Amino acid sequence: MNTFDIFNEYDYKEDYSYLNDVIIHTFEVLDIKKANMSVIFIDDEKMHELNKEYRGVDRTTDVLSFALEDGENIKLPIRELGDVFVSIPKMIEQAKEFNHSEKRELSFLVCHGLLHLLGYDHTRSKEEEEKQFGLQDKILGDLNIID
Repeated sequence: MNTFDIFNEYDYKEDYSYLNDVIIHTFEVLDIKKANMSVIFIDDEKMHELNKEYRGVDRTTDVLSFALEDGENIKLPIRELGDVFVSIPKMIEQAKEFNHSEKRELSFLVCHGLLHLLGYDHTRSKEEEEKQFGLQDKILGDLNIID
């Protein structure tokens, strides 16, 4: 059984219970069993600090994934995937910019971050980008999160 937690450190007031379905469906599509991960909502200042400290990028961003697995085929009873940090102010800004609902933007960012935890990396090649973004489109489409 997969487990996950969502920590609302930003105090985001909107209902985000739909993220349960996004995470569960991502696990189902990729046939992931016995894994654990967390999603943490934070503000832009904290995201800026994380981005600068861990990536050397001196600005905020929308989502950061910190994977605990390094690609090795480690056999553990439960996979500890890591954490996905989402900047709620950046998510809200992007929802407006892309004319999406906050539900769609937040779902996209969490799915995107979870795929990074699972080893997908759109920055490696055009093929990887197509694979990761194709999976995101499928997962959100399956859940009818398209606006």
